[in-house]
Amino acid sequence: MILIMNVLFIVVILALVITFSSRSTIWGGATWGLIIGVIVGLFIDDIFLGGKTGLTLGGIIGIISEILGKWSEKK
Repeated sequence: MILIMNVLFIVVILALVITFSSRSTIWGGATWGLIIGVIVGLFIDDIFLGGKTGLTLGGIIGIISEILGKWSEKK
């Protein structure tokens, strides 16, 4: 499970670097995921793990949203 989360974290970071100069849902998802993850991390006494997990899950949701948005434009 830890290996999968680390691979997904790297994928999200690469997606954020690729979409740095444009507005995308990846940035929105990652930002909200980071905020919520840090808040949850305060309660589980590990802010960094909560932030990393939140950023990863929010970024993956943003990537899925971006893919679905591009896919719906083509039809």
